[in-house]
Amino acid sequence: LYTAPDSCEGRCGEPFSEGDECHCHPECERHRNCCEDHERHCGPDGFSSSRDSITDRELLELSEQLYGLDHNKARPSDIALNPQHRAGPDETGDKRDRSPQPLYKYVNEELFSKPTYASFIKLLDNYLRATGREEEVTAEELREQERFLEEVMKTELMKKLFTFLRGKNRYGSEQEFLEDLKEMWFGLYSRGDGERDSSGFEHVFSGEVKKGKVSGFHNWIRFYLLEKQGVVDYFSHNFNGPWDTYPDVLGLQFSWDGFYKEVGSAFIGCSPEFEFGLYSLCFLARPGRACHLSLGGHRLSVQTYPWTKSTYGGGRRFIATAYVMSP
Repeated sequence: LYTAPDSCEGRCGEPFSEGDECHCHPECERHRNCCEDHERHCGPDGFSSSRDSITDRELLELSEQLYGLDHNKARPSDIALNPQHRAGPDETGDKRDRSPQPLYKYVNEELFSKPTYASFIKLLDNYLRATGREEEVTAEELREQERFLEEVMKTELMKKLFTFLRGKNRYGSEQEFLEDLKEMWFGLYSRGDGERDSSGFEHVFSGEVKKGKVSGFHNWIRFYLLEKQGVVDYFSHNFNGPWDTYPDVLGLQFSWDGFYKEVGSAFIGCSPEFEFGLYSLCFLARPGRACHLSLGGHRLSVQTYPWTKSTYGGGRRFIATAYVMSP
């Protein structure tokens, strides 16, 4: 699904070519399409070694700040979980339901009336989950995308993220940031047979079905709403994060209308803007690599991958996937 990029060895400073699978020209970091070893081979003269690079230390500090700014997250009293069976490594793939009860005993749905939640939930029914079927985006759905982006950009959390990225010369204005978020998350590309059937947002937050398996689907709100409808069946969890407040992290096994997800990691109880912002940060800072973060004093990592088969805006990459890693 994700093509391994080539190397920058002997290619530093070469001009941009549309046919290249990954790039080594000086602006490739800005466009998020460098080869993975660009910094190692081209660092002394390239963008990545300059003051505009994002260091591991800065990622740890910024993620703690964003964690502290998640004012819309669930309080401990807003969610009651029933995790039941913890699956061992040899149990995650056997498709056995070892948890007879739902995962969510209770969610305070007043959370969903908050503007970022309400605008996020409106997006979830905009997609055909089967890959290979062209997505038709209506004018109303485009307005829903813009409304969600407007609402998250009103939050202190996303304003902090933008201020940081502007300081790294990634974006010159909030409008430029907003337009790029719209393309990287909502721009359509083909996972199937040439049909524009997928986007980063659909894959990560809404979920897809590809070759008979659940693909993506890393969002707790989506899971709760579908479990409540009876179309998601929780089987077990293989990881439960160390947090005693929200957001927490779970690695889940579940069935969605009969299609199985072996490990579907998810933040639990965070706001939509927290997840959207953290994944965006990691995609911009560490595309295709583990992005090491800290939340409430606990280390964790987010993995993102760029879509390598098509681009937008002069070579920028769409988001293929983003998820919190469960050990």
